[in-house]
Amino acid sequence: MGNHNAPFTGDASVLAVASLRALPVLGGAQLRNEQAMATTLTVSGKFHGWSVVGAAFVLAVFGWGLGFYGPPIYLQAVRDLRGWSLPLVSAAVTVHFLFGALAVARLPKLYLRYGLPVVTKAGAVSLAVGILGWAIATEPWQLFAAALFSGAGWVAMGAAAINAIVAPWFIRTRPAALAMAYNGASIGGVLFSPLWVAAIGTWGFLTAAAIIGLMVTIAVFILADNYFSGTPQQMGLSPDGDDPGLTAVSSRSAAAGSRSGANLWKDRGFVTLAAGTALSLFAQIGLLAHLFSLLVPAVGAQLAGIAISTATAAAIAGRTLVGWLMPQGADRRLVAGGSFAVQITGSIAFLLAGGTHIPLLVLGTILFGVGIGNATSLPPLIAQAEFAKEDVSRIVSLNVAISQGSYAFAPATFGLIREYAPQAGAMTAAAAPYLFVAAALLQAAAVAALLAGRRRSAARAF
Repeated sequence: MGNHNAPFTGDASVLAVASLRALPVLGGAQLRNEQAMATTLTVSGKFHGWSVVGAAFVLAVFGWGLGFYGPPIYLQAVRDLRGWSLPLVSAAVTVHFLFGALAVARLPKLYLRYGLPVVTKAGAVSLAVGILGWAIATEPWQLFAAALFSGAGWVAMGAAAINAIVAPWFIRTRPAALAMAYNGASIGGVLFSPLWVAAIGTWGFLTAAAIIGLMVTIAVFILADNYFSGTPQQMGLSPDGDDPGLTAVSSRSAAAGSRSGANLWKDRGFVTLAAGTALSLFAQIGLLAHLFSLLVPAVGAQLAGIAISTATAAAIAGRTLVGWLMPQGADRRLVAGGSFAVQITGSIAFLLAGGTHIPLLVLGTILFGVGIGNATSLPPLIAQAEFAKEDVSRIVSLNVAISQGSYAFAPATFGLIREYAPQAGAMTAAAAPYLFVAAALLQAAAVAALLAGRRRSAARAF
């Protein structure tokens, strides 16, 4: 019998899904047809779940490329077009993320009512319309209206959405599957940041927004129809590609039980998970928003750009290694705490570099980068291990909403620290000791929050 768990082969790139076969939705088909499809999907040695992971990877490239890494570029494009003040346009970026936080909390209910494919398509349309609105806005209120559309749209292609797409297909091997899918977030920044700059410089903001928005929308519609419309049950498959007759191994704590909305906010596990995630992402987004400009005085703009790319590569490596090598019985809170601790070490390296010691600046960039991806991929895995299956999607969405609502203010907060913290007279512009201390303290608080939520008496079975 072939290996049912074999992942798709080839590089995890934007082109990965092109080689994956599109499969029809089987809802309402005869049982014999479902069984025949199941045989086709497993005897060939390729479990269809890995094709879904490839599609989720591409969706993450689009979601983060347009909805997360795009707004800072839209900010500058709008300022160049309209001459509006930096605080005004920055406020629109904040609204983009804050409204997205409100929308992502509603995703589970929207999935139940309309289905995941419809919500994903609507998100792509809303994001494309929102970006076009950024480009055509001639009055500030129009800019803020556009931010509502772009903010609501991108979360249907963001962290909670990726988890909702991948989770039904994997239980035992979900860490590896989510790691592969979430790597699309990092690739989205690598690809779309320079693409947006080049497209806007060549065509102008309006044409670039229209072309890229239309192409991404078409691609998302194709992905939704071919990869997100079917479930393992409809296709006669079992999670992880196991034989249908086998009993699925539970990945959650034996003590986990379903929690109502009111009880969830009183649950120590959820509160500490949300706090740990929000604190860590606040530190990450705050520091990364200023890291390029902090490195430029020491190494120049070109090498600073390479350093940011190195941090992205470290994020992909860190997320992938944890996803594939984390033991099945591991305490996922400890793993996340260890990842945050590595980032604390990176902040200390930045601090010791004093803005001039290049090897320490490089070391700090790599160490801080290693944990960037894990801050996104590990919280859903913690939720999987600690909460009832029927609660996981809601918990992941709420966790993303809380963290996004928090980190929306991180760049401005770190900017205030950088601007008003006392500086020694001989200190270089790249030193910023209080900035790195703040990042380290926030990460330490995140570790403490995660450890405070550990259930020592609960047996973790995977």
